[in-house]
Amino acid sequence: MSVARHKRPPELEGVSLEQIIATHVGEFRNKRADWAAFEDAKIEGFKRAQHRFIGAGGSGKHNDPTVIPARNMTLSIMYVEPGQGNAAHTHEVEEVFFVLDGHLDVFVEDEEGNRITKRLGKWDCISCPPGVIHGYENNSLERVYFQVMLGRAKPDTMGYADDRLFQRRGAHLSETD
Repeated sequence: MSVARHKRPPELEGVSLEQIIATHVGEFRNKRADWAAFEDAKIEGFKRAQHRFIGAGGSGKHNDPTVIPARNMTLSIMYVEPGQGNAAHTHEVEEVFFVLDGHLDVFVEDEEGNRITKRLGKWDCISCPPGVIHGYENNSLERVYFQVMLGRAKPDTMGYADDRLFQRRGAHLSETD
């Protein structure tokens, strides 16, 4: 006989294994690419698609039944074509980029505009601490897929370093697809 050494969270007490599997497995084939998950994704050079697996994340605009409920983190897979990336930004929590396929140039910068860039390849990652300005660009000739994790079930909307983007950072939340 098996013994659970830790208690289930209250919302899972009495829930069947079938229900747990049904609500806690995310299959890529059931995901749709969200090309408008972020305000900067409307701008050439920042276009990318998000495939959300766990949690509402900073976009929080979709009530997608294929998304696994989150407790302490979010997880998404990003698809970025050559010449695209995202705008420099911060989060109130740690953000991790883990490259699954392709090459991704990640950067950190300070408030004076000094930037350090590092190219990541398959199975490489970066952990971006809270409050550190960071982002990425696909400067290769091939598309890149990478995993993004944030250290909160529903993090705040990203804090763009650019004032104009920061002022519009929540505009994508009111849009319908």
